Amino acid sequence: MRLIEKVFKDNSQLALELKRKIEELSKKIKAKFGEEKKIKIMNFCGTHEWSIVRYGIRALMPKNVELIAGPGCPVCVTPSYYIEEAIKLALEGYKIYTYGDTYRLMAVKNISGVKSLSEVKSLGGDVQVVTSILDASKYANSDSKESIFLGIGFETVAPGYAIAISSNLIPKKMSIMSLLKLTPPAMLYTIKGLTEEEKSVFGIIAPGHVSSVIGANSWKFLSNDYNIPTVISGFEPIDILVSIMEILKQIVRKRAETVIEYKRAVNWEGNKFAKNLINEVFYPSDDAWRGIGILPKSGLRIREKFEDYDSFKKLGIREIDPLNWKDEKLPGCRCSEVIIGKIKPIECPLFMKKCTPENPYGPCMVSMEGTCYIWARFGTIENFEVE
Repeated sequence: MRLIEKVFKDNSQLALELKRKIEELSKKIKAKFGEEKKIKIMNFCGTHEWSIVRYGIRALMPKNVELIAGPGCPVCVTPSYYIEEAIKLALEGYKIYTYGDTYRLMAVKNISGVKSLSEVKSLGGDVQVVTSILDASKYANSDSKESIFLGIGFETVAPGYAIAISSNLIPKKMSIMSLLKLTPPAMLYTIKGLTEEEKSVFGIIAPGHVSSVIGANSWKFLSNDYNIPTVISGFEPIDILVSIMEILKQIVRKRAETVIEYKRAVNWEGNKFAKNLINEVFYPSDDAWRGIGILPKSGLRIREKFEDYDSFKKLGIREIDPLNWKDEKLPGCRCSEVIIGKIKPIECPLFMKKCTPENPYGPCMVSMEGTCYIWARFGTIENFEVE
């Protein structure tokens, strides 16, 4: 009770009622599936994991309900190969614009003595941290150097990139290395792997921000084809509790549906304007996900019409060869298992030892959406006593 009062404050009575309802449903599930059966609910989005850990929601769950994190961190799944290519370009004299978390992302290979863009910067390389593609464009306009923007992200940032490209807001001396990822293919891969191996994933908390762009219909395959209850959830603690309750209700009723909890931001069709923009500028491509592998039609590359903005075409950067690429792993790092929910961060031997938020080693510790980073920064709140 103290945790609920501390975290939920004005909504503590509602949270307590939701907790009781979840406990009642978990007892019914035990009766149907047996005392030992675990109900696993995966959240895909890093922001959902942030809320779950930060607000101690795992501490409110019955013992047979386990919340696991999925690959909802675009920086974490960016292949080391492309970071290595960016390091080479920076060392050759190009200017690199990047987000703050990608700036610290460690490559697998040592390139001329450095393994991250932050190390390139420390050696005098021209690397600048920006918060958006428009920031990068503004700085590039006043700089004489040829520059590259590392275009990392999921569907939420793709419309911004598309507007910048289609509206000619990007200066000619800047190009974009599009490393954008599409989330449904990764969800499909993760769910197929876990359900085939463990037969215990029963629910999905689907990403709210992504769904505001692509629409809730994009997740119907989970309930229709794989019989998995799916809820597109908001990010407040109450949102997540309501979503968990809905998933458990469906399990009790032996039903699988896709439901929108985050109705204040998500509809079934998504943002048609944004989707049309994305489709105009980008095309789906087979893509490499660090810690996962090559996933069909899971990346976005710039169409030929706009190839003057495409770093791959403009600078002759070679793409990953799907036939020869092997997943990249740093020695001792188990991020590849954390990303797909097979292990918890605390099961990695490097967690909070060689790998910390201040000195990240594995990709899951770099970004605010990385599961290891979230657990390292906020996991202690789950030690609060629950009555």
